[in-house]
Amino acid sequence: MKTIKQAYNINSSIDNVWKALTDSKYIDDWGGGPSKMQDKEGFEFSLWGGSIWGKNIKIIPNKKLVQEWFSDEDKKWKKPSIATFNLLEEKNGVKLELIHKDVPNENVKDIDQGWKDYYLGSLKDYLEQK
Repeated sequence: MKTIKQAYNINSSIDNVWKALTDSKYIDDWGGGPSKMQDKEGFEFSLWGGSIWGKNIKIIPNKKLVQEWFSDEDKKWKKPSIATFNLLEEKNGVKLELIHKDVPNENVKDIDQGWKDYYLGSLKDYLEQK
């Protein structure tokens, strides 16, 4: 099992970055929909029409989101991977750090690139054009 780490500087408010991670309307707008998401611990979410799903396990609004993750491609995994999003307000926006743990070795390259191309890269582009 491997860990993926990425960081993004996003020229937006911390409130909007938080909403882009936890509000279905925002998620659908940046391309992760259709989605089902709320910023509540225990909430069972889905993204991309159910291709990715899991559960929110820790919520600190505008600071930290920790989720159990599954996807169509990882049905064979014996346990979920854990995605942690840390937000830090900075002078020119928000630093968003991702730590994605327990990613099977054979999936690391594709998942790492997927975060950049389809998830956090799209979220950043959406918020900076908003």
